[in-house]
Amino acid sequence: MDITIEVLDNIPVALDPADIMRQLRNRPAMEESVNEMVALANQVARPKAVYALAYVDEHGDDSVVINGVRFTSQVLRVNLDKVHRVFPYVATCGREIDAAPIPADDMLKSFCMDTIKRTLVASARLYMDSYLKNTYAISQTSRMSPGSLEDWPITQQKELFSLLGNVEEMIGVQLTPSFLMVPVKSVSGICFPTEVRFESCMLCPREVCEGRRAPFDAARLRAYKEQAVT
Repeated sequence: MDITIEVLDNIPVALDPADIMRQLRNRPAMEESVNEMVALANQVARPKAVYALAYVDEHGDDSVVINGVRFTSQVLRVNLDKVHRVFPYVATCGREIDAAPIPADDMLKSFCMDTIKRTLVASARLYMDSYLKNTYAISQTSRMSPGSLEDWPITQQKELFSLLGNVEEMIGVQLTPSFLMVPVKSVSGICFPTEVRFESCMLCPREVCEGRRAPFDAARLRAYKEQAVT
């Protein structure tokens, strides 16, 4: 089946120093570096995303086949049980800001820039989510990423990238032999329409995690395991 791929490279950048300062807990010592790094990022940053409009060909016991590519994950299979149209994607802060010159020994600027890059990739993903909802008349989406749960290993980044084609050429994101992405502040996954919000964090019992977006839900984890064996 043919696959539609679209690059989103006109994502607006309007970073606010006050927002970055809030993320850094308003530490006065950071203010000068934040102002300088935000000014630089607003000038050169070009966050980007690429997505594919793809279809689920087959539902297995613990896998799904999307446009001929098999993904092995019971949780993903359960999430896509009643879904036929999905959106594999990669979003990134962009190589432009990743290559911005920062003195190696300036820890404050490096710390600020790390937060800025994280903000940029989040804005790219949110822009893509809004674009998908508006373009495809979707009321709510959720997503899963390879490596976000033990159930779906990061090694399946290779299969995900294969659905999108030459991601490095399109948006500058390279997949390394260890299945990590460069620039590091990049995210990937499968976005799908859903009536009930899903976050991988809901099924992860790890207690200490800076990136947690939802509390662990033991009952929901049990429900996924029960659905996976039916």
